[in-house]
Amino acid sequence: MKLFQKYQENIDYLTDKLGVGKSFDVVKRDITIGGKNASIFFIDGFAKDDIMLFIMEELQGTKHDEIVPNVLQKLISKKIPYIECTESDDYKEIEYMILSGASVLFVEGVYKAIVLDTRTYPARGPEEPDLEKVTRGSRDGFVETIIFNTALVRRRIRDPNLRFEIFNVGRRTKTDIVVGYIEDITNDDLVKSIKEKLNQIDTDSLIMAEKSLEEYILGKTFNPFPQARFTERPDVTAAHLLEGHIILIVDTTPSVMILPVTIFHFTQHAEDYYQNPTIGTYMRWVRFLAIFFSLIASPLWLVLANNTNFLPQALSFIGPKEIGEIPLIIQFLILEVGLDMLRIASIHTPNALTTSLGIIGALLLSDFAVKVGWIIPETVLYTAISGIGMFATPSIEFSLAMRLFRILLLIGGGFFGIYGFLITFLIFLITLYKTKSFGGINYLWPLIPFNGRAFSTIIMRKPIPEVKLRPEILRTKDKTTKK
Repeated sequence: MKLFQKYQENIDYLTDKLGVGKSFDVVKRDITIGGKNASIFFIDGFAKDDIMLFIMEELQGTKHDEIVPNVLQKLISKKIPYIECTESDDYKEIEYMILSGASVLFVEGVYKAIVLDTRTYPARGPEEPDLEKVTRGSRDGFVETIIFNTALVRRRIRDPNLRFEIFNVGRRTKTDIVVGYIEDITNDDLVKSIKEKLNQIDTDSLIMAEKSLEEYILGKTFNPFPQARFTERPDVTAAHLLEGHIILIVDTTPSVMILPVTIFHFTQHAEDYYQNPTIGTYMRWVRFLAIFFSLIASPLWLVLANNTNFLPQALSFIGPKEIGEIPLIIQFLILEVGLDMLRIASIHTPNALTTSLGIIGALLLSDFAVKVGWIIPETVLYTAISGIGMFATPSIEFSLAMRLFRILLLIGGGFFGIYGFLITFLIFLITLYKTKSFGGINYLWPLIPFNGRAFSTIIMRKPIPEVKLRPEILRTKDKTTKK
């Protein structure tokens, strides 16, 4: 829909459409420019006060002969002292720019509007993300303002081939989404597929930001394993871009989505690369062990405790000396649910009280439960080991998926014995094998299909100068980091 030919019709239409006079924060400011009527529309709270005062002072001091003829061109080129200034005659674009925070100027006798990008957003400063802390390294993290996040990435990658393409999703929320990639590295088919997915999204809103977007892009699935990695660290984002990945930045959220990924992207942490390669390798192995324990520790102990006849003499110590009043499987399920209740409660508890909550939940309740005979100390021990492994997993989405399968293994082993445990574990492996990442990439690569060179870089934290090739699974244009 194009602008009307009459100035007053445009003003009346926008006044009614935007709810001027009904919404207190939608402002229409009438002024006179060189003897011509003019109106500026903007959202209070988005416009920069000092810039707006400066522009309006310049415009209101304009004389008639300074802007005629060719009013539009002379205003933009001579009288508006601002860098980000464009013109538009499209109502949809004008409405979007106003609601996004820009200011739009209408002048009598001019059949186009002047869009001034004078917006500023409420924002906090970049801080180190709570979920991805490192002992050494940068302390900045993404924030809820999209333009700040792209700047944090560009600060690290000063490559003219770095592209940030913006899309708009949601009929009502009109959420800004940026697709980021390095043009001469990233596979064109992956970029094209991402764009097509975004253009096909038909919804009122993406109110849950990147998590809502993930479900639209990756499709409807009840597979608990995450198929996109989220990070709040600009250095991690830059590293993935240089490997050939694509990033999606959603306005109003401090998390960046990385596509495509494999299971091993959820087992790595920035801390590995801020330490000596030997130390980084050791930390990686410890993390692998913690993830394995988070899945297998309590279900395996439960199966062995219920089937001590399978144990050799050297492992005869496994199993409780006293079972207690409640079956072991029920004890483990109570502890698993209790651990989740404690985690949920800690999220909703003010920071000043989280320590007290931890003492009450983790120490007092478990101690009293043992004393009254609900549970035995061994079940508390192995649930605690599993819990530590879960919290040692870098990705919270992946750790929760492993937790779900741990509960399934407990149920299978507790109610159906060793065969139930083995069948449930087989289901776990089949689910991993059948999971595909974005673009049809194998979730278990480079283990399946096996790639020795790539697998060695996962098992070992190699020195940076030795890593010369980008991941083959991404089918990048530029396959090497060295020239």
